[in-house]
Amino acid sequence: MGVQSRGESNGETITVTKEGRWYVARDESSGVASQGETKVEALENLAEALELHARPVADTDEDLEPSTAPWH
Repeated sequence: MGVQSRGESNGETITVTKEGRWYVARDESSGVASQGETKVEALENLAEALELHARPVADTDEDLEPSTAPWH
């Protein structure tokens, strides 16, 4: 379908393909992909997915409450 550069200076590549009735946008450097019914929707969804992908993961040991499971 098409290849678009996400930024001239960094050379990162986004590919947009059509699979059935869905457009699929994929960031080639990270492997993150998303889809939408239009190219614009697929790219917007990809932008959101990339933001979530870039978020730091919290230290889960400190954030979790002790388990109350009977097998713990």
